[in-house]
Formats: sequence, structure tokens, C-alpha cells
Amino acid sequence: MKTIKDVFLNFQQGLIEVYDTREIESIALLVLEEITGTSRAQIKAFPEDDVPGEALEKIQSILDELKTGKPVQYILGSTEFYGLNFLVNPATLIPRPETEELVEWVLESQKSKVKSKKSVSILDIGTGSGCIAISIKKNLPDAVVTAIDISADALHTARQNAVINDVEVSFIQDDILNTKFEMGNSKFDIIISNPPYVTLEDKLRMHQNVTNFEPHTALFVPAHDPLVFYKAIADYALTRLNKNGLLFLEINESFGKETADLLTVKGFTRIELRKDMSVKDRMVKAVK
Repeated sequence: MKTIKDVFLNFQQGLIEVYDTREIESIALLVLEEITGTSRAQIKAFPEDDVPGEALEKIQSILDELKTGKPVQYILGSTEFYGLNFLVNPATLIPRPETEELVEWVLESQKSKVKSKKSVSILDIGTGSGCIAISIKKNLPDAVVTAIDISADALHTARQNAVINDVEVSFIQDDILNTKFEMGNSKFDIIISNPPYVTLEDKLRMHQNVTNFEPHTALFVPAHDPLVFYKAIADYALTRLNKNGLLFLEINESFGKETADLLTVKGFTRIELRKDMSVKDRMVKAVK
């Protein structure tokens, strides 16, 4: 029999070429929790406990996949975001903690308005797994939430995630760079987006588990036009936001000033850049 401690040791030895020690520990913890059904606290408290043989086989096969650099979230098929569970697969980006901060900012902006009975209308552009749209709807149940994505496969996953999390969101397939978004005269109070913003220069610094496995259409932008999506979203928001409507964007930390300047030129006001938990320019809010 092997103990929990042995499993951690196996992961450290098997993944040292792929991840740093701290990451390996958190991956091992996640896998043990998922496969054995034991709580994180218990795993940490009783490292000498035996791991059943059946679980060990599953854990070994996961470790073999992890050695290829495949993200643990894709192997397990799900991840947590804003306290909710989401299915993820290679058609969807893996939601990041920084994006939770963007969701938090949107919810914060609505706190004073919760008492008014008017339901707020929200559009999420490039929804992927649906994590932004679904988390907002879960926390603002009266909001009318619509989400678009270019990928039919991503939308299939997003619809499943809406069912799992028991919320109603309208999902529509569309390309914001060439939009055919037939919404009649629909207007929104909030437009939010975490669009592709990774340049090829950024790619060189990124981990292989992102560059080899996550969907490139959701990540990368041409080096000669890194703000291509922000221009399209800003133009779209100008025609689709209500007066005093809010635009929230997750951004590339290297282009904070450029993104803010772009929004100023387009005519947005009260532009606010905000840093994430790693103190990097990560999001911007603007008012139409």
C-alpha cells in the first residue's frame, strides 16, 4: 500500500521537469481530493493514511498525462471559478483567478442598484466555458445575461455549465470581429469581455501547458495588432450600451495605458485601470 505522503513524493519526482514545487503540491492535492473524495484538510492532516489500490491506479494514469504538460483541469474535466464548478476541455480556456477579480468588480458596480427592481442587461463577449456570464447570473439572479463565442464547441460546454449551475443565460455563436449578432434593438447596461490578448512575445514566456493545450483562438493576437479585439469590442459597445452603460475588460498587463487611451479616443469616459492580485494592470472599466 502507498500512503498520501508517497503520492506527493511520486508527483514531486514525476513533475519536477514540468512545474515548480509549489505547483506540484497543489496539483497533487487537487488530484487526491478528486479521486479519493477526501477533503483537503484531511489529506494535509493525515499524510500517513493509505490510499486504496483502485485510487492509486487512477492517480498514476493522471500523473502520466500530467507529465506531457496537459493541464490538470483538462484531465479532471472540471475546475472551480468564483465558488462554482465548471466543466472545461480543450475547446475552452481554463478560467483564471484574475478573471474572478473582474467578475467581482462587475458585481461591486451593481451593489447600490440591487434594491431597485430594474433588471440589468449584461453581455459577455467571448464566453468560453461561460464562467463570467454564469457567475454573474448566479450572483445577480434578476439580471438578463447573454453570452457570445465564436466556437460552437465552447458554447456546448458553456450551456452544460449553465445547467450544472442552475442559471439561465442566452448563448449565441458569433464572431465579434465580424459580427452578425442579430439582436434587433437590444441594448445592454453592461458589456464584459476577457478577449484574446496574448502576443507571440508573451507566448515565449508562457508555460507549455497553456501554449500546447489551451485553444489558440481564445488566447493569441497578431503581433502587429495586439488590441484588435479591444477596438472591435469598443466599437460594438458604443452602439449597444445604454447611456451610462459600463464596459469591463480584462487586458494584457503590457498594454494597460494603450487600452485606456484607445477607449478615450473612442469617446468613453471615467476610464479606470485596475491591478490584479499580482499588482499587474489587468482590467479596465469605462462608461459610455
